Amino acid sequence: MPARDAVAGLLKDGLGFRGFRPTIEGEAREAAERAERESGPRRDLTALATFTVDPATARDFDDAVSAQLEGDGARVWIHIADVAAHVKPGSLLDQEARRRGNSTYVPGAVEPMLPHALSSEACSLAPGVERLAVTTEVELGPGMKPRRARFYRSRIRSDARLDYDQLDEIFAGRAQPPAEVAEPLAAAREVAAGLGEHRGAGSLDVESSEPEFEFDAEGNVLAAHGVAQTEAHRLIERLMILNNEQVAQLLERERAPAIYRVHAQPDAARVERLLEQLSALGVPTPPLGRGLSPQEAGHLAAEASRLVRREAARRGHGREAYTSLVLRSLKQASYSERNIGHAGLGSSAYCHFTSPIRRYPDLVCHRALLALLGEGEEAPTLAQARDAAADCSARERESMQIERHADDVCAAYLLERELGERGLDAVFEGEVSGVIRSAAFVSFGGELGDVYEGMLPARRLPGEYYKLDEAEVALVGRESGARVRLGDPISVRVAGVDAARGRAELAPVGKSG
Repeated sequence: MPARDAVAGLLKDGLGFRGFRPTIEGEAREAAERAERESGPRRDLTALATFTVDPATARDFDDAVSAQLEGDGARVWIHIADVAAHVKPGSLLDQEARRRGNSTYVPGAVEPMLPHALSSEACSLAPGVERLAVTTEVELGPGMKPRRARFYRSRIRSDARLDYDQLDEIFAGRAQPPAEVAEPLAAAREVAAGLGEHRGAGSLDVESSEPEFEFDAEGNVLAAHGVAQTEAHRLIERLMILNNEQVAQLLERERAPAIYRVHAQPDAARVERLLEQLSALGVPTPPLGRGLSPQEAGHLAAEASRLVRREAARRGHGREAYTSLVLRSLKQASYSERNIGHAGLGSSAYCHFTSPIRRYPDLVCHRALLALLGEGEEAPTLAQARDAAADCSARERESMQIERHADDVCAAYLLERELGERGLDAVFEGEVSGVIRSAAFVSFGGELGDVYEGMLPARRLPGEYYKLDEAEVALVGRESGARVRLGDPISVRVAGVDAARGRAELAPVGKSG
């Protein structure tokens, strides 16, 4: 079975459905026509130079950006697809979107929250066509600090559709921006840089790398690489965070029932354990006081994240493993009708607002904001927000499990392909990404991909019995004291691959320790 078919099967098995019922598809087409027909008064921003930035393979464009410098500050317009104009509370569309909670993405396939008539057509801010949007207009002062924000329904037309690679080429000076958006793009870059400088000491400094797979026409996986965050990613991320914070602050100030994206401060004991583990690995740690409050624990975790990044860069290895320790010390972000802030971002009020095509909590926040503005939408009740928040948190966790499993399956199929080309004795260079009592996990790369991971059983380590050390960051030989530590480089061979389950077993090459 081709890898793409295997992961598409994971979507159906994990979610219990694929596609939409004909009645839902029909309502989506009707909603697209009705929204345009019944749009009502809107701010006409079609003459404002506007651009989108998304992955090259994206079809659903939730957000678009306009920007200009003004004196010692700037003005930025963040346009978000007006899904609330198309999906009305209680409709079949709304019930289906609520049940799904979010779109689920696996390599080569997606199970969208909304039918394609909306998700990739009427609600997608594609270039060259007029679309209904909800615009957040933010005025920024010196240092690009937000001074005031306005929110309104609008009509926009994107002038250019850029992907992240294109934008990075422009930023590197290897390509020219489209002339019609050159100035707003330069202004947005300056705004994003300023926003990054004043994010605050309480925010985490963590960068992730997402795998991207290439397939042939038959669905066989051909290659893969990890897509790291670049300046282009950070530009869009910072502007979306700005928008989400501005909306959340208004909703909280007006006590409007809504769904917040919350991330509680970590437990002091978990952060103390984190610092012990980093110290055992020789990674510099911030000074630890006594009787930490949750907020102090959060600041320590944030400082540790910055030290980890610098140390991994200095060593040339260990970023993934050390960062995973930081993340495991934190609580999981979730949705809630009650605002408790977002510790990871160092934000006092935060919500998801910028992706209503693919996340139901964003749609709820659109309705809450538009109702508050007197734009005719039905405001969610506190009970509705509470129930939706709980359900959407659960759906999000399910989707994440499916997406991670699908990545593992595709990587395992690719690893099989690479072994077929290079031979079963091929040697791979990697790093220890995790340790448990009976094994180490190794992330490694080869000629076709840099996204592999496998399990190296402790019984395969040479010469003696290995056990987990007290800090739980290394497997230690009982006699020699040889160590297989988190973040350390290691050479491995592949002892076996179970592609259908997304697993690989490894064997060491040479001497460990």
